[in-house]
Order: sequence, then C-alpha cells, then structure tokens
Amino acid sequence: MKRKFNIVWLTGMSGSGKSTLAEYIKNTYQNEGYTVRIIDGDDIRDRDVEKLGFGRKDVEVNNLRIAKLCLESKDSGFDLILVPVISPYDEVRKRTRSLLEPYYHLVYVEADIDSLKKRDTKGLYKAADQGLINDLIGYSEINPYDKPSDADFVVNTNNNTLLNDSKQSLLGFVKSITI
Repeated sequence: MKRKFNIVWLTGMSGSGKSTLAEYIKNTYQNEGYTVRIIDGDDIRDRDVEKLGFGRKDVEVNNLRIAKLCLESKDSGFDLILVPVISPYDEVRKRTRSLLEPYYHLVYVEADIDSLKKRDTKGLYKAADQGLINDLIGYSEINPYDKPSDADFVVNTNNNTLLNDSKQSLLGFVKSITI
C-alpha cells in the first residue's frame, strides 16, 4: 500500500523539546513499519562547508537547505520527514511552506522562558545571561522569534509533565495526517 508522504516541521525556541518530540514520533512510526527521517537544523548547519551563523540571512539559508533536503527525501522513498528546527522567522516559514506544500505541516512547540531556562540542555540561556551570547534567538532583543500565526498544530512543553503529554498529543496529530 502506498503511504502518504508528509513533512512535519517542528518550530520552537532552543530547548522547547523539538528534537525530543521528533525522536519519539520517529521511533513510534518506525516500529509501525514506516520509513522516517529526521532532518535536524543543527546537523545540516554543521555538515556544510560554508559555516552558517544564527543571523537572519544564515537562518534563512539553512531553512531553505533543509526544505530542499525534504523534497529529496520524498524521492528517496521516505514516508515521513520530521524537521526539528528553530525556524524563527514567519516570512521564512511561509516561504518554506510554499516550497513544500502539500506535504508541509507546521507544528509550534511552545514553551515559556522559565521552562526553557530550566531545561537549557545546551547552556545557551545561561551563556546569554552571562553576556557570552548576545543574539540568542527569541531571548535577545536583537534576534526575535516570531510565534507562528499559521501553525497546523501547537504543543505546549512548559514542564516535563506537559512534554510527556505533548508526545501523545503530537502523535495523535501526526496520525491524523499520515493515515
């Protein structure tokens, strides 16, 4: 049976749980026999010869590279592509949507600053508070995060309980678009 190809683009601030949710969905779907790929923004950024930063133009370039990889993955036989990437700018997300429709589904992984700072797995918020990072996306005034106005689904991960609930909630959404 031919399966419907889908791209689930998870956007949210650093530490919101995008990668955790993507791994959960990937494992669940692979156990059900689906071919799933995660295209993580950090992995793409790190593998390219031209090193990109986190300024607006570099983020746009990285997001468009990821969109291209998503389309290539469709032709490689994947059923589901999960993209956990900050993707902070509304205009870039809209451009990405236009490139990837009808396969693209935007999920906003929402978390408040207190939860992000408690989680802080990469130490970015601590570094920003110490003045070591002045352009942390969504935390710095010079590098805002545009909350999506057109998300297809929103999950709130403010604390670990909500993160666990969010896994089930997101799984329900993904099932609704893949079956």
